[in-house]
Amino acid sequence: MGPKSERVYRTIREWITAGRYLPGEKLPSERSLSEELEIGRTQLRQVLAKLVAEGVVEVHGRSSYRVPDRSVSVKAPADLEPWRIHGERTVYDNQWVKLTLADVEPPGVERFEHHVVRLHHVAIAAVLDEQDRVLMLWRYRFVPETFGWELPGGIVDPGEDPAATALREVEEETGWRPDALEHVVTYQPMVGMVDSPHEIYVGRGAQLVGEPSDLEEAGHVAWVPLADIPGLMARGELMGSGTLVALLHVLASRAAGSSPTAAA
Repeated sequence: MGPKSERVYRTIREWITAGRYLPGEKLPSERSLSEELEIGRTQLRQVLAKLVAEGVVEVHGRSSYRVPDRSVSVKAPADLEPWRIHGERTVYDNQWVKLTLADVEPPGVERFEHHVVRLHHVAIAAVLDEQDRVLMLWRYRFVPETFGWELPGGIVDPGEDPAATALREVEEETGWRPDALEHVVTYQPMVGMVDSPHEIYVGRGAQLVGEPSDLEEAGHVAWVPLADIPGLMARGELMGSGTLVALLHVLASRAAGSSPTAAA
């Protein structure tokens, strides 16, 4: 696409991301969009065709488009009781890890002490390019004593927006500055015992701005084809739950015909 088509493409995506048009809602007519965005109908149709291919919009009738409605039909049970927490005492604490014993009482079960490991808040980013490659690092991790591919990411500083962390970590660890990142999910990697919120971001496009500045975390930087990800996973060469969650989101979005940068 040319510069004008690219501008219109990004504008419509931003409208939908910002909620200007909600799931299930129709977009304005081609004529209205053409006039508002100052673009010819032929170029506009090329933009809309790309958005349809990415699952950002869908065709609704003849020359009509709407935002897909992907509402979840499953409802969470409302009659279950949470555990009661009577207190928590610290066993060990430093700047990286905190170990506590929580005095808990599950419904219908006697009280007992449960270990809780509290780690840092983390942000991780999957950055894609126009060739369907993802920006990754080949690193050695001494705990499992192995090399593997990882996505860039790191600890969210106190008071820092996780999105800013993700942007910062990508640039520091790879030398590439993402054009933009979208949040897709927040999850806990070991929900039964470990408290460490992980924020996953996905974006498309990045600019090379220099060499990695975080030498301790930097590894071999490479753009890895998404087509290689299932094979790398099967060989055990993808390390870390954040890497797996982000890449599985991207692959699932592609398989469903939606944009891998759409919020989950």
